[in-house]
Amino acid sequence: MTDAALPPFGPGRHLLSVSQFDRPGLDALFALTEAVTPIAERRSVCTVLDGAVLCSLFFEPSTRTRLSFESAFLRLGGEVTTTTGFTFSSMAKGESIADTSRVVSGYTDVLVVRHPDEGSVAEFAQASLVPVLNAGDGAGEHPSQALLDTYTLRKELGTRGRTIDGCTIAIIGDLRFGRTVHSLMKLLAIFEGITFRLFAPPSLELPDYIASFVRERGHTVVHCASAVEAVTGADVVYATRVQRERMTEELPPSLRGSLLDRAMLVEAEATDIVIMHPLPRDSRADSYDLASDVDDLPGLSIFHQTDNGIPVRMALFLTALGVSVEAVTMTLRQRPWDARLR
Repeated sequence: MTDAALPPFGPGRHLLSVSQFDRPGLDALFALTEAVTPIAERRSVCTVLDGAVLCSLFFEPSTRTRLSFESAFLRLGGEVTTTTGFTFSSMAKGESIADTSRVVSGYTDVLVVRHPDEGSVAEFAQASLVPVLNAGDGAGEHPSQALLDTYTLRKELGTRGRTIDGCTIAIIGDLRFGRTVHSLMKLLAIFEGITFRLFAPPSLELPDYIASFVRERGHTVVHCASAVEAVTGADVVYATRVQRERMTEELPPSLRGSLLDRAMLVEAEATDIVIMHPLPRDSRADSYDLASDVDDLPGLSIFHQTDNGIPVRMALFLTALGVSVEAVTMTLRQRPWDARLR
């Protein structure tokens, strides 16, 4: 099934692509996200998914995405069963995606799946008895990341009196294999008048079909010769690491040093820019990623992104399972503990 043929995301529906959202659908999801934020922040306790079971199937390494999805489900009162990697799955015995999906979906109420092959999560969805949420399929899409990125972007720009409509976004790094970039640009295309300023090293440029997709929807795409050029005049910079696990060739010498550091932002007169990154960030020397010397700048938002992942994914579960805000409210109670550091 092509992206264009996918039904809008809603109750009893799979989430496979950001193309399942239009502007009203996105606004509705973000309104639900706001409503469950007190639960995500542990100010309230919710048991609306008491008795529901999530199966978390991650066939690729993950920290943030897996724990964020699982934490979101647990904070709604559900239960989680999980498996990670091929070694601990019957796929190591040659079982097909279809058989795995059909069997596991019979045990649970919703599946979250990450798999290294593009299109693989759609295969899980075809055989599943319950909604499947795509947590990343190879170099394809990562829709929940794009949703939390867009939610964060809206909040960060809002604190500056700006909106996503009409903003300028620098996107730098591995734009070829970075599925977060692909999903984010496709999702942002439902807004109005965005200028994308792109910088990628040779051989890691954005696929033409993504650039064409956003241009056809009235947005501007500018290819830049350096990270400094890309961030100059931008409202936001979205940096992404080199996806070494998807590359077969050896890294060229040009992919050394920093992708973006404080000195570059000073040169671009952009030290107050909103700084985003999907993480993980490669903090090793000469890793060609976002440098840690930007971490004290006022626009750093990378940890806001990870925090926002919880309520956004809570909203995805509630939507897929057809749970209303009213049903959530009926199960709320005050938390009996306080885990804050003093």
